[in-house]
Amino acid sequence: MAREKKSPGLKILWAWTLGTAAILIASGVRSSMREMEAMMQSDEKQKQLADRLNDSVVIDDAGFQSEGFVKDDSSL
Repeated sequence: MAREKKSPGLKILWAWTLGTAAILIASGVRSSMREMEAMMQSDEKQKQLADRLNDSVVIDDAGFQSEGFVKDDSSL
């Protein structure tokens, strides 16, 4: 049983089909990578913003009163 010789048109059609599939898969992977990078960058920006907000908070407990006690500032 000899194998039939495939026509050049069929070979071109297979090459076209496989090439198109490869392009579609690559495009899907690339868009997924872009989305993941964007998500990671937004997380980093949120962390940086939170760090900046935490660094800019100043707590002044000089006038702190607890259970009727007042801090004596006369020693300054």
